[in-house]
Amino acid sequence: MQYRTLGRTGIKVSPYALGTLMFATVIGNSDPDDSIKVIHTALDAGINGVDTADAYGDSEEIVGRALKGRRDNVILATKVGLPRLDALPRTPGEATDPNQRGASRRWIMTAVEGSLRRLQTDYIDLYQIQRPDPDTDIEETLSALSDLIRSGKVRAIGSSTTPASDIIEAQWVAERRGLERFHTEQPPYSILNRGIESEVLPAAQRHGMGTLVWGPLGQGMLTGRVRKGEQNDLRRARFSAQQRAIAGRTGP
Repeated sequence: MQYRTLGRTGIKVSPYALGTLMFATVIGNSDPDDSIKVIHTALDAGINGVDTADAYGDSEEIVGRALKGRRDNVILATKVGLPRLDALPRTPGEATDPNQRGASRRWIMTAVEGSLRRLQTDYIDLYQIQRPDPDTDIEETLSALSDLIRSGKVRAIGSSTTPASDIIEAQWVAERRGLERFHTEQPPYSILNRGIESEVLPAAQRHGMGTLVWGPLGQGMLTGRVRKGEQNDLRRARFSAQQRAIAGRTGP
């Protein structure tokens, strides 16, 4: 396995990382032991990057179980910002706590403790803001993340699915306020979705950020198992197709 440097952090990562969304029993594999076997197979093959999120239901718990005894050899990434799958409303009219999401200091400090507990670890190698939060000043977000790095609970920080303008603003604020800057960006990217090539990738390169793309197989559409007019068993492919159909009916 050939390894690459994660941005300018000095951390060495495999060119392929293992995403764990579909290990969540609420939407993906209903057998946690099978998911753990997949994680172990990836690690045995030399993959050292494992990426999860607190929003992925019980995925963090499953990853934590899988990494027992192997944690020191893994670059563990997780995310904060979106509501947890198992905390979403289950009945019409059910309210959710609006403060249990986003990128405020209040929520970041609470959410990181939950992730550390579920992952059964003392630190997170890469802690990412899963989506931009227009309701929170980026200085507050970076200040909270900087405190986590100084406390040793987080080693590096990143953003995800972020417009180039927001990436540049975050770098500017970090420099002028003496805060930790985002070391990585995690955008969607595949031959079906190449929009990041024009602005996001150049912005990330300009600021020395590592890029961890998600959805390289187009949420299953590029696996070869999806054919026009034919049924398939890929949950994410069906979801993606439904979203495109809705967009086609409603316009841009």
